[in-house]
Parts: sequence; C-alpha cells; structure tokens
Amino acid sequence: MNSVSVLFEDWGNIDYRQAWDRQEELFKQKTDRKFLNRTLPESEHVLPSNHLVFCEHPHVYTLGKSGDAKHLLINDDFLKRIGATFVPINRGGDITYHGPGQIVGYPILDLEQFFTDIHKYLRFLEEAIILTLADYGLQGERYEGYTGVWLDVANTTKARKICAMGVRCSRWVTMHGFAFNVSTNLDYFKYIVPCGIDDKQVTSLEKELGYVPDINEVKAKVKQHIKTLFAMEFIS
Repeated sequence: MNSVSVLFEDWGNIDYRQAWDRQEELFKQKTDRKFLNRTLPESEHVLPSNHLVFCEHPHVYTLGKSGDAKHLLINDDFLKRIGATFVPINRGGDITYHGPGQIVGYPILDLEQFFTDIHKYLRFLEEAIILTLADYGLQGERYEGYTGVWLDVANTTKARKICAMGVRCSRWVTMHGFAFNVSTNLDYFKYIVPCGIDDKQVTSLEKELGYVPDINEVKAKVKQHIKTLFAMEFIS
C-alpha cells in the first residue's frame, strides 16, 4: 500500500472549544473538497488533505450525542470549584474527561485514501495504543462490547480502561478520536460515569508504571505506531 501524506500538528494545551472549532474547520474543508470533486471531471479532482493532531486540554467533560447527561454526577457550582467545564459535542459515545497529562489525538482523515471501514479505523487506533503500552511492558487489550484500550480484561473486577475513543465520520472524513491517560489526575473521573460504564475502573500509564513517564516520549511512540499502521507519510 502506498503511503498517504498527513500533516502532523501538536496544538499543545488548548481550550476544548477552541480545538473543536479548529477541528470543525479542517473537517469542513475536507468534506467541501470531496463534494466539489463530484461536480468536476476526474482529471480535475484534488484529494483532501489529511491531518493528525495531538493536544492536551484544560479540565473538561465532554458528552457524546448518544450519551446521558445524568452521567455527569456534579452540578455547575462543583464544576467551577474543580476548575472544569462541560461541553456536549457531536462525536459518538457517552461522557468522558479530558485534562492535563492526557494525550488527546484527533485524526482528521479522508478514509477513502486509506480504507473505507470505520471498524478497521477504530481497531487501528486501538492497536496504536496497545503497541505503545507494549513499549512500556504493559499488555493493553480490547474489551468485547466496548471501544478503547483496557488492561486485565479477563478479570472483571480488575478490568480498567486506559484509553477512551469516540469518533465522528461523514463522507468518510473523520474527526474527534482518542484520549490516552498518561499522567492524568484520575480523581476527575470520580465525578462522572466514564463512557456510561459504572462498574469498571479507569487507569493511567503513570499509575501502572509507578512513575511519571515523559509525555513527549509517549507522544512520539503513539505517533510512530499510527504512522506505521495507517501507512502515513508525515509532512510539514
């Protein structure tokens, strides 16, 4: 398979709504380009560009379009007290938390340049995290019936989630993505029913390793695994 050019960007620590606006702008550029291509002779088609974005967010809870607002267990006053915000959004999935020490990945891709299979797309994102965990001597796994990446799935009392996923796809263009807990303050998960799952734990790379890993090193590993799995060529 030929490699596909992808622009990689790290937006640093960015407000969630600002990042969402930027995502929406990139998403619209790609879907508009694909719509325009349909009106043009094939010789005049221009492939949409592809982006892979990494960032971190200040404390925020986001609720997917199929989620239940009751899974946010605190009121507005408590949100303010812990310095967090609440944002209903247009991805799939239920409620999750984003905050410092978490790698949030937003692949904004035209899947028609890769493969037209949303399940394969999600499995590749999961695999990138599983391979990264293996780099640190941890066995990441998939949990049947759930998305994301888990540890100890064979033991229902110990199963814990380390990476959540929720995506949107229209005209085979993706947005939103994954949230990988590296050195995340896990106390913030106590105030929600994470992903609508009330009987499972949440963990982080720091908690599993017993030390704080270098987040830039972790980012580099995740980035490389995504590049390899999707046969990407990063451009600037």
